[in-house]
Amino acid sequence: MNLLRSLAAVSSITMISRVLGFVRDTILARVFGAGVATDAFFIAFKLPNLLRRIFAEGAFSQAFVPILAEYKTQQGEEATRTFVAYVSGLLTLILALVTVLGVLAAPWVVWATAPGFVDSAEKYQLTSDLLRVTFPYILLISLSSLVGAILNTWNRFSVPAFTPTLLNVAMIVFALFLTPYFDPPIMALGWGVLAGGLAQLLYQLPALKRIGMLVLPRLNLRDSGVWRVLKQMLPAILGVSVSQISLIINTIFASFLVAGSVSWMYYADRLMELPSGVLGVALGTILLPTLAKTYANRDRHEYSRILDWGLRLCFLLVLPCTLALAILAEPLTVTLFQYGKFTAFDAAMTQRALVAYSVGLLAIILVKVLAPGFYAQQNIRTPVKIAIFTLVSTQLLNLALIGPFKHAGLALAISIGACLNAGLLYWRLRSLDLFQPQPGWLGFLSRLIVAVLLMSAVLLAGMHYMPAWAQGDMLARFLRLGALIAAGVVTYFGCLFLCGLRPRQFARKALH
Repeated sequence: MNLLRSLAAVSSITMISRVLGFVRDTILARVFGAGVATDAFFIAFKLPNLLRRIFAEGAFSQAFVPILAEYKTQQGEEATRTFVAYVSGLLTLILALVTVLGVLAAPWVVWATAPGFVDSAEKYQLTSDLLRVTFPYILLISLSSLVGAILNTWNRFSVPAFTPTLLNVAMIVFALFLTPYFDPPIMALGWGVLAGGLAQLLYQLPALKRIGMLVLPRLNLRDSGVWRVLKQMLPAILGVSVSQISLIINTIFASFLVAGSVSWMYYADRLMELPSGVLGVALGTILLPTLAKTYANRDRHEYSRILDWGLRLCFLLVLPCTLALAILAEPLTVTLFQYGKFTAFDAAMTQRALVAYSVGLLAIILVKVLAPGFYAQQNIRTPVKIAIFTLVSTQLLNLALIGPFKHAGLALAISIGACLNAGLLYWRLRSLDLFQPQPGWLGFLSRLIVAVLLMSAVLLAGMHYMPAWAQGDMLARFLRLGALIAAGVVTYFGCLFLCGLRPRQFARKALH
């Protein structure tokens, strides 16, 4: 399988999900605005989401996928099926216990993670009620992520990539059609999250059956494979928890700021997640199982070449996105969100957070390329140590930046921390001789810089001659924004084409 073709497929499907996510957020902004109710929902939704990243997409995938790839390559199908059954049984048990505890302890969880809400009895109670509804999402989405990890290891990338679309569909349906049946109306979104989690799990099961890996979960704590996953998960949980703890601490800081701060950061983060999800998640999804299988085959030269391939694609695709997000902060926020209850002031505050987030976009996605270089060889301790150092540094930056820049300072702290994280991961890969850059980087980066500068000039010129972004209805704004983005894309890739870059130069084969 061609890795570039796989990346294009995953990115395209993820793009559909992200665009639908923007449709969802535009609807949420129009229906609910940015205030007490949305702050409560975003906190209640963020907590199970953070735990999902720790248990499923984060620590579990990092520990599970390399060992699964080893079983697939060396142990045979029947041993792999048994391994999957035992691991899924253990994960189901752990997540069921966590879910029950989360539902029962919802008020205390809100008190610990958003202490600024305690002063408002209405906001505190609403957030607790929403959290009880959304918390079971962690069980459903984590099992969905387990299925997705198995499919990715079999190079079946498309089905897991499409799955997040179902959450967006569920939330849109509940927001548009079922809100009148809930009191308060924001509770509709909580139930929409739960319905979306169930849909994501059920959708992937037929694909799992087709590859022969649909097995009933079983418990066997004496299985050596399960213990290997557990031993890898413990440091992995610590490492993934570090980044999630950083987000929780940011939420704690934001809960003490003016009402709407949590929502402004959420909407800015959603804009960041378009390139981060379409490119970063897609690269990480493809690289981890590919590197794991290469490492299991003891092909160290190919291992280094695949990492180099991932880094070049990262710079090629993310560098223009970084500058474009900063330049187009106003057009994006006004066009997507400034309707109904979402005011011009809300848009301006969201812009500030978006510019701050864009500083770290390239680094955030570089981490998704560099970290699998350690995970694939079952070395989780190194990225964990780097993540802990990054956490401490980010919190010091929070204290320094929240005063002068408020919520935007919190976003900037995350960006600077991501730059530090990526730099240390790269340095460690080189110092351990796990990665050797391929020839031609200087010429490659020179062409990228020229193309990015030309693209930036075109975007700035286009913005100068266009009318104010708040003018016109939604369709007119989207058409103007689409034309501006299209001009930037054509300029960037046209310049690279004239400089001699071709898609075939990035083609690579995956192991089966």
